[in-house]
Amino acid sequence: MAEAERCQLRVTGTVQGVGFRPFVYRHAVALGLAGFVRNDSAGVLIEVEGSPASVAALGRLLLEHPPPLARVTSVSATSLPMMGTNGRFVIIDSAEEGPPAVPVSVDTATCADCLAEVDDPTDRRYEYPFTNCTNCGPRYTIVISVPYDRPATTMAGFTMCPQCRREYEDPADRRFHAQPNACGACGPQLSWCDAAGEPLAAGPDALDHATAALRSGRIAAVKGIGGFHLVVDATDPAAVAELRRRKARDDKPFAVMVADLDTACRLCHLDAVAEAALTSVRRPVVLAARRAHTAIAEGVARGLPELGLFLPYTPLHHMLIRRVARPLVMTSGNLSDDPIAYTDEDAFARLGPLVDGVLTHDRPIHIRCDDSVLRAIGGTTQLLRRSRGYAPEPMALPGPARRQVLAVGAELKNTVTVAKQSWMVASHHIGDLEHLATYQSFRQAVDHLCLLFGVMPEVVAHDLHPEYLSTKLALDLDLPAWGIQHHHAHIASCLAEHARTEPVLGLAFDGLGYGTDGMLWGGEFLVADLESCRRVGHLRPCPMPGGAAPIREPWRMAVAWAVLSLGTDAAIRHGSRLDPRAPLVADLVRSPTAPLTTSVGRLFDAVAALIGVRSTVSYEGQAAIELEALARTIPTGEAPPYPVEQAWEDGKLVLDPRPLIASVVEGREKGTPVDQIAASFHEGLARGAVAAAVELARANGQQTVALSGGVFQNARFSELVDEGLVNEGLTVLVHRAVPPNDGGISVGQAAIAATARRPPEVSA
Repeated sequence: MAEAERCQLRVTGTVQGVGFRPFVYRHAVALGLAGFVRNDSAGVLIEVEGSPASVAALGRLLLEHPPPLARVTSVSATSLPMMGTNGRFVIIDSAEEGPPAVPVSVDTATCADCLAEVDDPTDRRYEYPFTNCTNCGPRYTIVISVPYDRPATTMAGFTMCPQCRREYEDPADRRFHAQPNACGACGPQLSWCDAAGEPLAAGPDALDHATAALRSGRIAAVKGIGGFHLVVDATDPAAVAELRRRKARDDKPFAVMVADLDTACRLCHLDAVAEAALTSVRRPVVLAARRAHTAIAEGVARGLPELGLFLPYTPLHHMLIRRVARPLVMTSGNLSDDPIAYTDEDAFARLGPLVDGVLTHDRPIHIRCDDSVLRAIGGTTQLLRRSRGYAPEPMALPGPARRQVLAVGAELKNTVTVAKQSWMVASHHIGDLEHLATYQSFRQAVDHLCLLFGVMPEVVAHDLHPEYLSTKLALDLDLPAWGIQHHHAHIASCLAEHARTEPVLGLAFDGLGYGTDGMLWGGEFLVADLESCRRVGHLRPCPMPGGAAPIREPWRMAVAWAVLSLGTDAAIRHGSRLDPRAPLVADLVRSPTAPLTTSVGRLFDAVAALIGVRSTVSYEGQAAIELEALARTIPTGEAPPYPVEQAWEDGKLVLDPRPLIASVVEGREKGTPVDQIAASFHEGLARGAVAAAVELARANGQQTVALSGGVFQNARFSELVDEGLVNEGLTVLVHRAVPPNDGGISVGQAAIAATARRPPEVSA
């Protein structure tokens, strides 16, 4: 008798809902192995009996060539006593044993095989808008609990017809145990409703009504995988303007869905990296430089050099855009700053006043999930919003977890993260918590992540800001609470992304974060690791007149910086051109009670206001975004840098932009083109930041610099700082997979709280 062995293989990672069991079945049978495979709360469990060579071959396949959507973290093998089998290999029912520890797959775009069926008039799924298989379709947004089986999803209410059941039970079929499997005879159906929710058409007729509405310039709400989009013809200026009016979204750019890559290339300049991101199964919104003189209405992204494009990622999207035959604005289904609507009841209540009709369906969404956004620039990509297609994919911790953690993030661009063992999972993008509906979504995300991933938090990590709603929730929980300084969390998120634990010099530049000295930080040089953080430098403090008002009114920061740089009289003279209240604000600047900030983001706002770009904003970061857009019209290196000084004060290096502000005002008075001023500002501030970082790195024995914070979403500024530091021989860590903005804060909090020996201290 030939030599044989029995072995148990434990597979961890994203291995459920991705066709892993049929994959194992097919290869085990081909290798002549007997045994079984099943899902359980920890991942996939396999027991095989056969020749040692075949057992080893299966193990290699699991690690090296898993199914397309699988993300295998580990394969461990344990020898077992021979039991004897009937020579068969089988798939057995899932088992729940202990707390869940298996990642849930992300939602992915429709695969080519399913699209071919949708397009084939002879196929039984011809033009069925919910076609999917084990290689594609909804996952995270429909999962209620694990193990991932149909009864634990929102598809539980749909009974498969005999044909779908045969596919589902056939290990050789690509729909074997595809939990959302369905067809037109047994699955979800479309309906077209008026704005009040009254059904007007169903099935294919519903799609025809939606198509007619969009082609005639009307606004529709369309239910997708993670929620509703508000949709209009992107080539119709009147329709785009009306959407802005109804949505109360004055200026923030809209995302545009295009039918295919060829159309995307006609609208934007796309390199190979951008094309790969656009066509990936994740289907993010990709920001790329727009071409001149396209058919896209100017109001889609007024005055900005980029468009946010994405390709269809469901059969419904493919069918809709083919019928309309025009690019479509697809923006989040909400009123400005509210969370995306994801139930029909919520959509009719909140979106009804905004739309002329609603294209919906009866497959429930369990967890809302907005589109992900990334920028493609300089031959690489950077995630700006990590959500559908990326969440809840696990990330490796930079070291083993000492405890299980819940990290509740910041107030704006909120995400939450859980951590245990060797990994952490960040939620989808939640949004700004000052809105009640968003806060309720935040609470849901906390509970859902802990449930799905079997995390029983031993500590909760939160921001130091006492008024953040996330902080208040953390302090209300019956758990030890670790307060983690905002900018330390920023740098920790960059360290975690790069699997680093050693101290680095961190540049944390953003809008605002609560400092340990009571000041509002935002231009920080930190020597930090995952255990501690020491502030070694910062931007010169500037009064922030009016408390939070300068966030919405950048002209206030223009007056404040002008007072510091030019004196009160000159500041009033220049500030009065921006707002008649400038003299009052100048008085506030001189008040000893005015809050101080070291924010680089507010410095960008000040310069934008001083050169006439924007005195007030309608969305966060608008002034800085438009300032960068101006700077990018001037080739890098062709603008003379404005001066920035630095000096040691109280043992810290202070970056002083007062000469830079004086140069900005002088350039404005001399009639220097505003794009030239914007470029010189970027060049000067970047050079100043590099010079300070080089001096601090040498003084503190650091060779590596980490860049984090919302200011490093600015591609022009980031490239200048990165290049300058590299030219000085330093290693630079930048964000790629974790957003540099506050969407990454919970990741940094989780990395610190999971791996540090004790709550970190920050020396101011």
